[in-house]
Amino acid sequence: MVTTSVHRASTDQTPEPPKPRRVSRSARLWRASPLTYLTLVAAVLLSIFPLYFMIVGATLSNDALGKYPPHLLPGGRFLTNLQHVWDNEDANVGKGLLNSIIVSSCVTVSVVFFSSLAGFAFAKLRFRGKSALLLMILGSMMVPVQLGIIPLYLLMVKIGWENHLQAVIVPFLVNGFGVFMMRQYASQAVPDELIEAARVDGSNTWGIYWHVVLPALRPAAAVLAIFTFMQTWNDFLWPLMALQDPDNPTVQISLRSLGTGYYTDYSQVFAGTAVATVPLLIVFIIFGRQIIGGIMEGALKA
Repeated sequence: MVTTSVHRASTDQTPEPPKPRRVSRSARLWRASPLTYLTLVAAVLLSIFPLYFMIVGATLSNDALGKYPPHLLPGGRFLTNLQHVWDNEDANVGKGLLNSIIVSSCVTVSVVFFSSLAGFAFAKLRFRGKSALLLMILGSMMVPVQLGIIPLYLLMVKIGWENHLQAVIVPFLVNGFGVFMMRQYASQAVPDELIEAARVDGSNTWGIYWHVVLPALRPAAAVLAIFTFMQTWNDFLWPLMALQDPDNPTVQISLRSLGTGYYTDYSQVFAGTAVATVPLLIVFIIFGRQIIGGIMEGALKA
């Protein structure tokens, strides 16, 4: 009897096998299929191929670039082509790179600073006319930049800024897109309780912005910095009008000079374009780390 009861007790205490975990319908929908991976790989290849072919073209001679089918493997003439680009007095690539670095850096720092400051004010401060001012900023985003080129050029001529770098820096120190972007991000990323706690501790408005708001806006500021630097670096029409002096170009005007004339050496054009792409890659790597770091920091806090 005792043996039978012990056997029954041990049988009753045997753990049941785990039940299969049910996968929700939403999880099944988000699960990547082989077609999804194939589409992503194709998109990555199509995005990288122009950059790769630019590098290949920068390492080949002009005769090799004209052959069909085209070469898809790098050659050994990159340093030679780069030396020809650097010695081209009409293009003045060295001065163009320096001017573009100065202009893009100044515009990027200014846009990030003023946009974050204005975005904080529109999102968290109370003052008269806030809604009207925000509507005016949104309205400025609807006006194409090309419509203001002629009046802006006449203004630059009148104040004597033609052929000077301030003509391509000052008009773009702040923009409506940056203000609106920072306003939307600050309204969600900065809690009102945190601002009130800083005020209770005796911090003024500037201290709240510098020590509380600005660190919280770091991911959005990195995105805005990337967009602004790329847009300013690739700008061509306005520098072409404002900087008509061939000795004071930006990098895009210098690249244009490489492709003009009776004879176009495409190997030089590819080499100059490859050099002009390096600062963009550096900026993307630097601020890309800031974006990932801000996202991970927010995830750990959550």
